Amino acid sequence: MKIKKSMLKNPHFQFILFGVLLAIIPSLAELGLIKTSHVTIIGGTLIYAIAALGLNVLLGYSGLITLGTAGFMGLSAYISAYVTINMKLPFEVALILAIAIPALLGLLVGLVSLKIEGIYLAIATLCVSEILRKTFEEFDVFTNGFSGKQAGFPVLLGFLKLNRTTTYYLIVFVLIIIMLLTYNLINGQLGRALNAMRGSEAASQAMGVNLLKYRLVAFAIATIYASVAGVLYVHFIRYAYPATWSLKLSLDFLAMIVIGGLRSIYGTVFGAFIVFAVPDLFLKQIPYVSQMSYVLNGVLIIVVILFYPNGAVGIGYDIKAWVEKFIKRGHRNESGKNVDPGSSIEG
Repeated sequence: MKIKKSMLKNPHFQFILFGVLLAIIPSLAELGLIKTSHVTIIGGTLIYAIAALGLNVLLGYSGLITLGTAGFMGLSAYISAYVTINMKLPFEVALILAIAIPALLGLLVGLVSLKIEGIYLAIATLCVSEILRKTFEEFDVFTNGFSGKQAGFPVLLGFLKLNRTTTYYLIVFVLIIIMLLTYNLINGQLGRALNAMRGSEAASQAMGVNLLKYRLVAFAIATIYASVAGVLYVHFIRYAYPATWSLKLSLDFLAMIVIGGLRSIYGTVFGAFIVFAVPDLFLKQIPYVSQMSYVLNGVLIIVVILFYPNGAVGIGYDIKAWVEKFIKRGHRNESGKNVDPGSSIEG
């Protein structure tokens, strides 16, 4: 029993258990409990959560901000689609190129962050993202312009061809790996260095923290996560349009981590569901509300920020506290019933 309790408290086991729960969703669609389209919506939400986790590492731990997440995600999506469709190369090669090229660009942005920070850094990264988006529109040979770039489901190891359901399982697998990796990074030397850098750059340098090194690492992690998300997106949705990789998407990523919980892994995933899944899964299903689903979603975001400024992940902690309080109260009531009232009266 002690072993089981220790396993349940193990964060790594909790992440794996979370992945198992997510993997059950396609089975619910096969049983007719949910629509098949819901699997696509949830799969897309998990992809966005992967990109947002990188932004959470960058903003939550290093204190740096970027509005270029959508641009890097789009770049990796187009690279993967071009390599697999036009060049007829394996998916694994496309994955490597789609991560390496944006990562190099992310490192250049990291170098820029040594000279500027705050709102100026946000504007600089926004400019990079807008340059990429304009390139997606005009560079027809590479992106197919406004018509969009088509891609297929991944083919692993040259022979294992995935479909929509198995690609969803791949997304869940990658998400859990990213969550495990993020947890280990932020609870190790990297996390301590980023925290020190976020608190005070002068103090962190006095403690021996290399600002150049850790700023580059933070931007590289954010870019790599966005690139992985871009590859999964184009091979799951199977289309990429220039309009997708806009400023709105970058702001949505920022909203996800603020709403779900800054510096929280589960909070980021929860924020992704609030921002992306709630309108399509719930609000659009309500009569006379479908046209205002995103307006109501905005109201929901404001409510969460007002009552849970540290993120909606705090709701879970409150529920846990209420349950523990209820259980303790039940134990006290039971113990009171078992006591003989006369035993407390002195002769």
